[in-house]
Amino acid sequence: AMGEFDFYVLSLSWSATWCELTGARRGARQCEPGRNPGFVVHGLWPQYERGYPAFCGPDGRNPSRAAMNRAETVLPDQGLARHQWRKHGSCSGLPPEAYFDATAAARTRVKVPEKLIAPRENTRLAPLDIERAFADVNPGLRADMMSVTCDRGMLEEIRICFTKDLRGFRSCEQVDRDSCRAREITVPSA
Repeated sequence: AMGEFDFYVLSLSWSATWCELTGARRGARQCEPGRNPGFVVHGLWPQYERGYPAFCGPDGRNPSRAAMNRAETVLPDQGLARHQWRKHGSCSGLPPEAYFDATAAARTRVKVPEKLIAPRENTRLAPLDIERAFADVNPGLRADMMSVTCDRGMLEEIRICFTKDLRGFRSCEQVDRDSCRAREITVPSA
């Protein structure tokens, strides 16, 4: 049922990887030269200890203009925002505007480590080092509360687990297990 889940995952996508593999072909705005977004919000996802609910809402209920304006301050584009609302937000038990507010609140609670704000050149890092860097600058965040995912040997996302009230981080075994298995991955320059 709507609003019945165990915790949230905030997913932050490494923009340069997505642009290289997908976004540039689509002419996505976040991939234009000089925009350099680094990590961008992919979404805030309600999760169960195992698996997650999806597409819980009445279909086709598009968020209001006010909700979309809110979404635009958090997510890179409206198409993504609408998709995130339909697939994940509809399961949060929140109305669209409050869901995008919650997404924004979760994002402001995560500090990005300095070396990952906007690296000017491609770097190679172990997924574990990326997790450690996040743990170092976010009090209370540990390796078992997040995962780093990769795609074709490049940093794809960092996924961080939050308590349902979004006040703190929490461990999340299944999400943590989805971490990238590679010893080292490329972090394309922002």
